[in-house]
Amino acid sequence: MAQVFPEPLRRAIQALSHLPGLGEKSATRLALYLVSRPERAQELATALAELPRVKLCRECGNFCEGELCSLCEDPGRDPALLCVVEDPAALSVIEATGAFKGRYHVLHGVLSPRDGLGPSELRFPQLLQRIQRNGVREVLIGLSPTAAGEATAAYLLEILRNFPVKVSRLATGLALGMEVRYADPLTLKRALAAREILKE
Repeated sequence: MAQVFPEPLRRAIQALSHLPGLGEKSATRLALYLVSRPERAQELATALAELPRVKLCRECGNFCEGELCSLCEDPGRDPALLCVVEDPAALSVIEATGAFKGRYHVLHGVLSPRDGLGPSELRFPQLLQRIQRNGVREVLIGLSPTAAGEATAAYLLEILRNFPVKVSRLATGLALGMEVRYADPLTLKRALAAREILKE
């Protein structure tokens, strides 16, 4: 069978198909778009060429260009309040709310023996050092309520047991717009436990 596309285009399709969530069809569609829009292809190539400049913040583990990320450099943030998140994507979502004014600690994963992620593969030692060094008073566990997230939250609670810090977690329960009759029992149980008092 004859090759439909020239070699450079086939290589681009192959490279794009390695990205998470992109199969061969989506990769082909993107590659064809980039070929038809050379200015966009150049813009993407330039951005990709600059990615090696991105590294991990030495304090929190977020992405940055220098030694510290912009959040760790911000003197207006409360250093006594630390939110532990799985990855920079979770940090970004929490930060976008504008509701959290403390600092973050990025674990770069959650405990998952199946994926080879145990305590030694995550940034727990750095977390304990920060708590001791920076006078942290509260650790907010900002992990997803998945099985791996729950296991990681339980581990965090255990290793923080002997530290003089308050440990809290994001509330879980019913999502806005969700009908109660469609909620699973665990979600309802958590929603009941974390219920909001409207009047006393």
